[in-house]
Amino acid sequence: MRKIALVAGMGSAVMLLGALYFQYFMDLAPCKMCIWQRWPHGIAIVLGIVAFFVPLRIITLAGAAVVLAGAAIAGYHAGVELAWFAGPDTCTSGDISALSAEALMAQILSAPVVRCDEVAWSLFGLSMAAWNGIISVGLAGIWLLAFKKGATA
Repeated sequence: MRKIALVAGMGSAVMLLGALYFQYFMDLAPCKMCIWQRWPHGIAIVLGIVAFFVPLRIITLAGAAVVLAGAAIAGYHAGVELAWFAGPDTCTSGDISALSAEALMAQILSAPVVRCDEVAWSLFGLSMAAWNGIISVGLAGIWLLAFKKGATA
């Protein structure tokens, strides 16, 4: 159980390092929703380390829950990129037809540089958010394997 939980945490570390690589070496600034997706991986890293030293099954369930929450955020973000869902007003274009000139100018001046509804990078037709969701579901499976192994240990 301990080693499997550590592997799951290391998987999240790889994901987080990958996101930082794209940000700092590929000059792909993250949007607000990209940042939201990083938090579960950071928490999973800590849980993986804790589970290695304190092998409690509840920690592995927490790890699975955290990365599944991250997968849900990633799925929502991918849906926003595909225009299936409305994204947060602070990082998508939204409807501006009802805005006054002053309100429109205020929105333009306070708008973030990176929009959540635009795909910055993709591989095989899937955005980074979509890949994060898929990989996060796989990481949840590893956490659940650690939980299962804890029952036999």
